[in-house]
Amino acid sequence: MDPPKLPPAAPGMRIGLYGGSFNPAHAGHLHVSRMALKRLRLDRVWWLATPGNPLKDRRELAPLSERLAIAGTVADNPRIAVTGFEAAIGARYTVETLRWLRLRRPALRFVWIMGADSLTSFHRWERFREIASLMPIAVIDRPGHTLAAPNAPGARALARWRIDETDAPLLAEHAPPAWVFLHGPRSSLSSTALRKRV
Repeated sequence: MDPPKLPPAAPGMRIGLYGGSFNPAHAGHLHVSRMALKRLRLDRVWWLATPGNPLKDRRELAPLSERLAIAGTVADNPRIAVTGFEAAIGARYTVETLRWLRLRRPALRFVWIMGADSLTSFHRWERFREIASLMPIAVIDRPGHTLAAPNAPGARALARWRIDETDAPLLAEHAPPAWVFLHGPRSSLSSTALRKRV
């Protein structure tokens, strides 16, 4: 079996990893990625389309190939790459994906990107503390989560490693655990709402 194909990257590059179902990808994902590129001074953002989220109902999940095709159309930016390599490596949980990347791409400076809505349930993720120990985390504000997310159990557990928002451009250089909460323009779009509309 061929090794999983990752987006191209040169040693030392600062790469944001934005994982999700992308079921379907939409302008809100693009908004988060553009914000992360600018505020964190990243070189690239990789959209990691998951084979399936253990915390979500898989019955509503479109085939991975279909989700990747739509994401590729939405990610209209040369600095955003779409990949479904998690299926190829058999990763079921985020922690497995991050371990795999750290081991095989040690020369890249990774930052995990998540929406504030994900931070509210982060404590339910498999080995969430280990995720925080593997790479810095950037949390992007989402409507309705500005106050709740920073006070969620996962955020409280990692509170002492939160850096000031003014230091966000330095996040990729921080040794984990380190995380930042980024405020700014927020997108109310969600894949769930889009599916219901269809």
